[in-house]
Amino acid sequence: MKEYTYKKASIDDLELLVSSRVMVLKAANKLHEDTDMSEIEARSREYYKKALAQDTHTAYLVFDGDRLIGAGGMSYYSVMPTCCDTTGKKAYVMNMYTDPEYRRQGIAYKTLDLLVQDAKARGVDHITLEATDMGRPLYEKYGFVQMPAEMQLIDK
Repeated sequence: MKEYTYKKASIDDLELLVSSRVMVLKAANKLHEDTDMSEIEARSREYYKKALAQDTHTAYLVFDGDRLIGAGGMSYYSVMPTCCDTTGKKAYVMNMYTDPEYRRQGIAYKTLDLLVQDAKARGVDHITLEATDMGRPLYEKYGFVQMPAEMQLIDK
């Protein structure tokens, strides 16, 4: 099995993080390559600047030599403690992506594991995500389960 480089991203990787975010959104939403993503790019750039400075986001970039072939991120936030989660510390997996040429080699699984290890080191046990149909088997293999009680207000 080929070895790839897994790099914990820093502010120096801002443009790679933004470009990986655009790749993820285009793939997940089945958008045409020509779709204007300029607003998403600008808002993502601001998000990463703030979140990396405040240490509320961890991202990993995966390389084959100089080529970016994968990415994944974890956003951290707090809510009021509950009986089931006395710390109130939560994490949300996002921006998981592997270049189509590199899929089914364990890259996403290893990226996810690095992110989960980071969360655990921060004392975060409550980790959630949204799964695409393609990603669901990976997350289930890792141990994520469907949440039956959560709801979302769509539009009022």
